Amino acid sequence: MSPRPVRVAILGAGAGGLCMGARLRRAGHTEFTVYEQSDGVGGTWRDNRYPGAACDVPSMLYSFSFRPKRDWSRRFAEQPEILDYLEHVADAEGLRPHLRLRHRVVAATYDEGRAVWRLEVERLDEDRNVVEVREEEVDVVVSALGQLNRPHVPDLEGLDSFDGPAFHSARWDDAARIDGARVGVVGNSASAVQLVPRLAERAGHLTVFQRSANWVVPKRDRAYGPLARALWQRVPGLARLERWRTFWLLESTWFGIIRRGGPLGRLIRSRGTAELTRLARGDLSVEALVPEHDPGCNRLLLSNDWYPTLLRPDVSVECSHIARVVPDGVVTEDGRHHPLDVLVFATGFRTTEFLAPLRVRGRDGTELSETWREGAQAHLGVALPGFPNLFLLYGPNTNLGHNSILFMIEAQCRWVLQAVDDLARHDLASVEVRPSAMDRFARRTEHDLAATVWSEGCRSWYKTTDGRITNNWPSTATAYWWRTRRLDRSELRRLGRV
Repeated sequence: MSPRPVRVAILGAGAGGLCMGARLRRAGHTEFTVYEQSDGVGGTWRDNRYPGAACDVPSMLYSFSFRPKRDWSRRFAEQPEILDYLEHVADAEGLRPHLRLRHRVVAATYDEGRAVWRLEVERLDEDRNVVEVREEEVDVVVSALGQLNRPHVPDLEGLDSFDGPAFHSARWDDAARIDGARVGVVGNSASAVQLVPRLAERAGHLTVFQRSANWVVPKRDRAYGPLARALWQRVPGLARLERWRTFWLLESTWFGIIRRGGPLGRLIRSRGTAELTRLARGDLSVEALVPEHDPGCNRLLLSNDWYPTLLRPDVSVECSHIARVVPDGVVTEDGRHHPLDVLVFATGFRTTEFLAPLRVRGRDGTELSETWREGAQAHLGVALPGFPNLFLLYGPNTNLGHNSILFMIEAQCRWVLQAVDDLARHDLASVEVRPSAMDRFARRTEHDLAATVWSEGCRSWYKTTDGRITNNWPSTATAYWWRTRRLDRSELRRLGRV
């Protein structure tokens, strides 16, 4: 008996969606559709086009193993080059016919009697207005929405009253007049350390409003010359060797920084505190420079020009929280008024609200949002009981603080592909994780997370408001690869078709 076609819906055409589509197509599964609400592929690398946007993972490790890129222009690629690569993947892997751009899945309901997912799909115009709504049926849903797709803008009093442009870094306003303007940047996250130096070169005055300092370490970036690029492409195995060298170097930082009490983390703290204290001056306090938490508890940031930018005479750092926004600026809690022409939010994303605002109803009618009321979790970050044939890429507890997320996504796609192969080859109606397997995984994850630097008391996007770590994988990337390399069918509930 030949394998039956399995209809797969992939939600999102970012790196995860493209990887899943490529893996399905290479395995002979052609009945899949990639739904993407924007007008192109790339996901976060299409959205984040602010000045200075770049990757903090070395380029040689930031491409798929099945479609390696060997002609990167520099050691840490910038946004346009990464987006070009993802566009190339869509073309080279034959994914364009499977794309449904300007289509947004807003609800998914599992019909247990027919073993299908019913999707509510909106078709959008170029301004993302809904022009049509229809229902479609598929056998499998793969969410590739990720963790970094919904910008977080703090609910500040008076924000709507601001007279100038106010926008999130992931929704960059090209029409905003930066040159010579008084610019305020709220936040000092990974996007802030990239865009603030660029904005400072153009603004009349720039003010950074931060809650607390973050650890920023040197970024060993450089452009690749013509000779190096030629060698990467023409010498057999050289680029692959560099890829693996980079992987194991990053993997080693797990033990040096991420594990609580790691020696590299202690070294960064001791040396960094001493050097940053020396930078402090009258208008740039120690509080603005030296973090209270250990390196790695919050995201460790890479930059060579962050601290030189903060030392500029036309840049200020404000540690007093914003009390309210007024038409011509902001007022901080210490009562001072800060005149501004432009307000930029570099405040990250709503990372713990996985799959939101998508409405998902599982096998027994349970809403996924109710299941995750106390924090999102999934077996291996990929699947969960009560939701047959639903799989997640870059789901709960699969983010990394030390290595490439593309490596994790490839491991997840390999696991999901095995489940889809089972559905096709064994004529199954559904594959679902057993509650006992989910419980064992959750207990082990919680235990392992307690031994990491993330479990310390700092605020971070890795945690819910009550401190539960829902985003990060509690071990090495290698350990995740080993755990997902083969589908453990004893952990699954597999039902045949009626």
